[in-house]
Amino acid sequence: MTTVDPEISAQPRPPRRKAAGDPVKALLHRHRELCERAVDPLEIAAGLEAHGITDRTAARFRHRDVFSLAEELYARSPHEAVTTAAPTLVPAGPAAFRGFGYALLPGALACAAAAAGQAWAGAAAVAAVAATLVWPGRAAGGRFPYVAHLLAAAVAGWAVYRHGTALAVGLALAVVPGHLAAVAFAAGARARLDGSRALEDFADRARPLLPAAVALFTGAATAAAALAGASLPVAVPLALLLFLTRLLLRHGAHRAPVCAGLVLALVPVPAAALTAAAGLLVHAVLALARASAHARP
Repeated sequence: MTTVDPEISAQPRPPRRKAAGDPVKALLHRHRELCERAVDPLEIAAGLEAHGITDRTAARFRHRDVFSLAEELYARSPHEAVTTAAPTLVPAGPAAFRGFGYALLPGALACAAAAAGQAWAGAAAVAAVAATLVWPGRAAGGRFPYVAHLLAAAVAGWAVYRHGTALAVGLALAVVPGHLAAVAFAAGARARLDGSRALEDFADRARPLLPAAVALFTGAATAAAALAGASLPVAVPLALLLFLTRLLLRHGAHRAPVCAGLVLALVPVPAAALTAAAGLLVHAVLALARASAHARP
């Protein structure tokens, strides 16, 4: 019979180094919901990017980049069988038709009120345009989630008060092309996200989408302003400012730069709206080239 020295058995055993052996386990636990609901590794990579994890951070988890880390997290997470349809340029279905119907309402309401000579035509158009900014919003968390929407309504209302009902009608008519351009931009970015193999690859492929959407909308907003008889130097920058506000809020961008641009547009000088739109465009180029801006909510 073998005896055990009590002094030896009383000595504490050295702790196991689980964290050093499996550095990804803690990250997997921290982002379990993201990893389990993702339909592909890039979905996880986009979520990790949104949480501030970069390629340099991924190196601490023994991976060369965020996408490689996301592939391991995806492989180690349970997933339900998900069937995804091929991305289309303009999504179809009841929700898409409903959204298009909502976008038609501001222009129809403004034109009808203006044609009837109603004094409240401008105010009604401003309210309808502001409502279309709230409807597609994704950035609803945090304190004071609707400050940007209220500021957008104030910008449009202040401009209509200074320049007349024709401006309100022009802005309302621009809602439909703005809706279509925003939907096409989101669908195109989503298609590129699904087809990319790295975050940098997605950024390179997605950057041309925003200038194309802005150019398309600017042309449509110019036509809408001309049709309504509004001043083009006033109507077009203001419409572009509201369009960029919609895009940024819809894709979860930080509200602070958006609010700053809208506050700038309230300054009663002719170039205020144009300067604000230019500033938001620069911010949008940076913010909307990130994969996390296009991940499924």
